[in-house]
Amino acid sequence: MINCKNSDETLVADSCLFLSIIIVNWNSGDWLKKCLQGVAEQTLIPDRVLLVDNGSTDSSLAGVEDVLPCLEIIHNADNLGFAAANNIALERIDSCWTVLLNPDAVPEPDWLEKLIKVAEEHPDFDSFTCKMLDAANHERLDGTGDAYHTSGHAWRHGYGLDSNIGNESATECFSPCAAAAMYHTDILKQVGGFDERFFCYFEDVDLGFRLRLMGYRCLYVPQAIVAHAGSATTAKRSDFSVYYGHRNMVWTYVKNMPWPLFWFYLPQHILVNIVSIFVLALRGQGRVALRAKYDAIREIRPVLQDRRVVQKNRRVRVMDLRDSMTKGFAMLLKRV
Repeated sequence: MINCKNSDETLVADSCLFLSIIIVNWNSGDWLKKCLQGVAEQTLIPDRVLLVDNGSTDSSLAGVEDVLPCLEIIHNADNLGFAAANNIALERIDSCWTVLLNPDAVPEPDWLEKLIKVAEEHPDFDSFTCKMLDAANHERLDGTGDAYHTSGHAWRHGYGLDSNIGNESATECFSPCAAAAMYHTDILKQVGGFDERFFCYFEDVDLGFRLRLMGYRCLYVPQAIVAHAGSATTAKRSDFSVYYGHRNMVWTYVKNMPWPLFWFYLPQHILVNIVSIFVLALRGQGRVALRAKYDAIREIRPVLQDRRVVQKNRRVRVMDLRDSMTKGFAMLLKRV
């Protein structure tokens, strides 16, 4: 077992290969060292910490091994995207639990300890998502897990709300936000990890949807807290994030929404895509939105091929899946 620090108060995982952390870096600047420092200060020591660098050209890697001596670094020559980078690390992991952490997410010292404690208390859940605070303002939430609307739109629960809610308890949500999440390693490998065609954005929603279809459930753990900058390297509402987010939104719906929900909610899906284009056009991003939707349709054939496999492997009842989704136009209009 890798021991990153010596402390009488430090808790050590019981199993030799109990828990591994994957961090994907691409030009994260000073955020990466803040993230690694948070990992180094954990009361529960991970067995392995794998840092996958996607060809960074900034100085983010300088001195990282001084912050976390046990760090295992995987160097990619180019930016392969969040999905592929995580899959590369996942191939090297044989621990019970896999934890994903963004380089712009800084965990509190008892983050891992809280995750494992709740996981042991709720063996009927297979993935766990964290309470994410806005790194710039800890009084505001950055999210409490992902919500998936029947239209195919998705967002982080609680985004922008007051973080001092108090008396929160662990609650089920649709899927984890991969910025800070824990999964049983075997279920990640069972569904083939992330879809690398997604590159980034919506790839965690797609993964969570596929896990849902297999009958695996996600629990929100309010005691496990990270401070998350969000889009620290790609910028919020950038053309980059708009393109991949809106292209991948279509692919996620087409690949994962089972019949008869697919046809029943297809008018909603078409409408939310049209409305999104108009909203983005008002922000000066209409062209990139149109390109995202055009490419989603132009490259739909392999997604449809994947759909056959995904739906064949479905184990959950359609109405149980529907119950896990967010519904209603009032909620949707706030998020488009």
